[in-house]
Amino acid sequence: MDKLKPQDLFSLEEYHKRRGAFRAEVLAHKRNRAAAVGPNVTLYFEDRLTMQYQVQEMLRAERIYESEAIAEELGAYNPLIPDGGNLKATMMLEYTDLVERRAALERLAGVEHRVYVQVAARARVFAHADEDMPRSNEEKTAAVHFLRFELDDPMRAELKSGATLRVGVDHPHYAHELSVPAKVAEALAADLN
Repeated sequence: MDKLKPQDLFSLEEYHKRRGAFRAEVLAHKRNRAAAVGPNVTLYFEDRLTMQYQVQEMLRAERIYESEAIAEELGAYNPLIPDGGNLKATMMLEYTDLVERRAALERLAGVEHRVYVQVAARARVFAHADEDMPRSNEEKTAAVHFLRFELDDPMRAELKSGATLRVGVDHPHYAHELSVPAKVAEALAADLN
């Protein structure tokens, strides 16, 4: 999947005009790219379109129009675009109550390293987490993590042929697994070579 370049982005003025329609398109697209793993973890599988939306929103919010600053944003978000051999996801630990959230983030230290995908009956593939910078320590984890799942050739071929995909978390204090709906698995398979 191609990385984003400055010429792929709308100018601030053009984005202002197109934002409503573009946002609706992206939100519809994202519905087939999310996986709720238990009650408090959601994986949002990223691709070029979801990252373009993130960049456009950052440029809009920060009123960024200088080419150097745009390049910095692209440098931050392009690594989240799958390269054809992997799946990439933003993992959100979602707790509405602040006290409960604080306790959960302490209890779930290291959870980002216990997230996996599994194609059919093949071995689990555990995530490479937060490669850009550490987001947790031995005492607590963060509420947001960026994950990469490297799939080998047979896994990619099976997923592209319609094999089942499971995602899960295998942590002593949070163990849940989800069989991904077929439409989500199909959308993710389209990201692969």
